[in-house]
Amino acid sequence: MAVRRTLEETVALLEATLEATQDGILVLDLDRRVILYNQRLLSMLGLRAGDVEEDPGAALEKVVAELEDPEAFRARSRELWGDPSRPAADELRFRDGRVIARYVAPHRVGSKIVGVVASFRDVSQSLRTEQALERYQAFLEKAQEVAHVGSWIADMDSDDRLGWSTETHRIFGVTIGEFAGTSASFLAFVHPDDRETVRNLRLATRRTSEPYEVEHRIVRADGTVRWVRERAEVLRDAQGRAARLIGTVQDVTDQRQLEEQLRQAQKMEAMGRLAGGIAHDLNNALTAIAGYTELALGELAEGHPSRADVGEIRRAAERAASVTGQLLAFSRKQLLERRVFDLNDTVTNLGRLLGRLLGDDIDLRTSVHAAPAPIFADPGQIEQAIINLAVNARDAMPEGGRLTIATSLFVADEVFARAHAPMAPGRYTVLSVTDTGQGMDPETQAHIFEPFFTTKEVGKGTGLGLSMVYGTVKQTGGFIFVESEAGRGASFHMYFPPATLARSTARSTAAPVERARRVSSGPETLLVVEDEPSVRSLVTASLAADGYRILQAGSADEAVRVAAGHPSIDLLLTDANMPGRSGIDLAGQLVAERPGLRVVIMSGYTTESLAVEGLRGSVCLLQKPFTPKELRRTIHDALARAAHLESGRES
Repeated sequence: MAVRRTLEETVALLEATLEATQDGILVLDLDRRVILYNQRLLSMLGLRAGDVEEDPGAALEKVVAELEDPEAFRARSRELWGDPSRPAADELRFRDGRVIARYVAPHRVGSKIVGVVASFRDVSQSLRTEQALERYQAFLEKAQEVAHVGSWIADMDSDDRLGWSTETHRIFGVTIGEFAGTSASFLAFVHPDDRETVRNLRLATRRTSEPYEVEHRIVRADGTVRWVRERAEVLRDAQGRAARLIGTVQDVTDQRQLEEQLRQAQKMEAMGRLAGGIAHDLNNALTAIAGYTELALGELAEGHPSRADVGEIRRAAERAASVTGQLLAFSRKQLLERRVFDLNDTVTNLGRLLGRLLGDDIDLRTSVHAAPAPIFADPGQIEQAIINLAVNARDAMPEGGRLTIATSLFVADEVFARAHAPMAPGRYTVLSVTDTGQGMDPETQAHIFEPFFTTKEVGKGTGLGLSMVYGTVKQTGGFIFVESEAGRGASFHMYFPPATLARSTARSTAAPVERARRVSSGPETLLVVEDEPSVRSLVTASLAADGYRILQAGSADEAVRVAAGHPSIDLLLTDANMPGRSGIDLAGQLVAERPGLRVVIMSGYTTESLAVEGLRGSVCLLQKPFTPKELRRTIHDALARAAHLESGRES
């Protein structure tokens, strides 16, 4: 009896153990008869005790029918009973989303297999959690990909392990699985010039636990150099000790390029203002030099020994004037005669001329778009820009090569515009000049449009050709970009806004001057306003010699006072730019007070700012530097036009 109680107690203990476990338990003999099961199994499979006891086969089929793939379950079961000595594990996936893990092992009594024991565990929640983590991980990786921000984590123990996210691998150009996963292997990707800085920052953070942020270059696996911004902070364990270093890495190459483009544009704008100011002052000096030289030549006989020297002075002044013209082109302040024209015609016509200019060793090709390519610009300036680019290309191909000049129509989207700041999205007419010459490195490309920058030998270039091209394109409202690599040629792409847009936003040049015979009943009174004494003296002497009555002023305010004492003034001759009030403001005031007053503006700048209210029909321009002959002709034409218009009104 004592032994029987012990056996009963053992069985009771076993049954209690089965009921206490969180897994479902099922014991079968080799004939697949149910020997034992627990209540957890019934609740897990949705069965009643009576179902299993009355008809185990039907109960099993009820469960199998709820599976996603009943046939696969039956096949696995057949394999199991084919060799019950082999443990097996699988999952039961139900149509309602439940997932139950099943583990089957042989049931032994001594060394004899008498059946199988199967345990069942509901892993649905764990699986859902795992799937949620996988989705979160996928979302995180996608967010990093969209933002181009990768992450990394580094242990701060002696193992020095380092893990990268998928986006970090992409930023560094490394296939997943090929990164060694150490700080040393990371530093191998850092540009040699930046490596020591990055290493010291990481070591300092390990010592002080202070976060850091740094921008540095990396050399990707394919050899390309990129800029990245790194941020890092220390993670601490439960005891507050520094355990890991976690950080982010972002590719900021495009951002830095945009910033560099903006800085370059600002620098070019500042240089343009400086160049314009220099050209203005030079034009004043050259006006005096050229003017007095012409007067001197008029006084010297043909055989005079000094005549040749004075002639050389005049030619030197003309050469200097061409340099100021290029400076004004760069600063976008040269005189333009803009109109709408087809860029295709310009390229086609220039193609015939450039062949002779470039020589037989240059293979010149032109390609024009099938549709018209209209722009609103000065045709002469555009032609000169193409010639300058072609000559530069020839010099870059000393042993010959191919030069292609092409037109196209292009629509810039926001992505393209952002990469070519400050361009705005929209339609453009494109002029491209491409050569197969020596090309340029990035350092050279950063300076090619600056005045007087040249890579040519002394005496073989002024360094103003490309700056003139830059100014011409910018003055049309367009943009110019260069693509080049050392040894692989260069492509200059000029983007011009549509002709209708450019025409509506650009101001016209001065009103055309009507040619007419001078009609006068007596000497006209001219008010000459010029802040530069040498130019004012030259103008006064030249016009007084023609019999005009001259009033002089050195500033706009002085001119107003002089005009107040002389009610009869036939023409105002004023410099456009003077300290204080400009000549444009002065002309506007006097024309408003004296309708019919003729105005001649002397300027080394463009007429773009002359088309102001009240002046359009009464003003003409005298471009500096000028000679006394050009001055007299301009004054004569302006007064003759006034007389012609007056006689027309009287008739």
